[in-house]
Amino acid sequence: MSESTTNFGYQKVNWDDKQNLVNRVFSSVASKYDIMNDLMSFGIHRIWKKIAISHCGLIPGNTVLDLAGGTGDLSKEIAKAIGTNGLLIMADINDSMLEAGREKLTNLGIVKPLHCLQLNAEQLSLMDDSFDCITISFGLRNVTDKSKALQEMYRVLRPGGRLVILEFSKPVSEHLAKLYDLYSFKVLPTLGKIVAKDSDSYKYLAESIRMHPDQDNLKKMMSAVGFERCSYQNLTGGICAIHKGYKF
Repeated sequence: MSESTTNFGYQKVNWDDKQNLVNRVFSSVASKYDIMNDLMSFGIHRIWKKIAISHCGLIPGNTVLDLAGGTGDLSKEIAKAIGTNGLLIMADINDSMLEAGREKLTNLGIVKPLHCLQLNAEQLSLMDDSFDCITISFGLRNVTDKSKALQEMYRVLRPGGRLVILEFSKPVSEHLAKLYDLYSFKVLPTLGKIVAKDSDSYKYLAESIRMHPDQDNLKKMMSAVGFERCSYQNLTGGICAIHKGYKF
């Protein structure tokens, strides 16, 4: 694969085209995103997200950036933890997803400390050393230049702050991996077709997971841009993993 191309699922596409293709996927699924998450994971994604929040070490008054904030599941819990004296920026590159998240949190009565911004993780228009914690949940695999995004996260994190990444990863058991493949490539697109009227987007979802760096490689990528004490925790046999790193 040349430097001018990248992966969009299993397809090779022009580097500059990937973000538009990813945007189309999430604009298509935004209205059904929450219900599809519950159906696809049998609700387990909610447990994964609570565990991720527990790794953030949040206290009242913290300043937090929730990248790829989507429909606001992590932001909802972050807002509770940091209180009205904190600052939470829920960011997403996709305006449809961001609007869905804003509407959900507003309906839940979460106004302070929430701010919603449309941001590209590769080019954060934010000041250096601004945040106590940065989270990104099920979004990093959709970023074209993951190393650049990690560099930006490191830049805007305060010394002593931490990055918490929640993302699909590689099952540690061969038997689980086979079952997971069967489910991902047979069941998910069918669910997408029935519920979201879009099987192609969920086919991309399954493919994008397989093209994402595995646990150890993502840990190395984090270390390469400056994060220290990098670690990960496998969830559900490695189907999902939480990566954590610090800026000192």
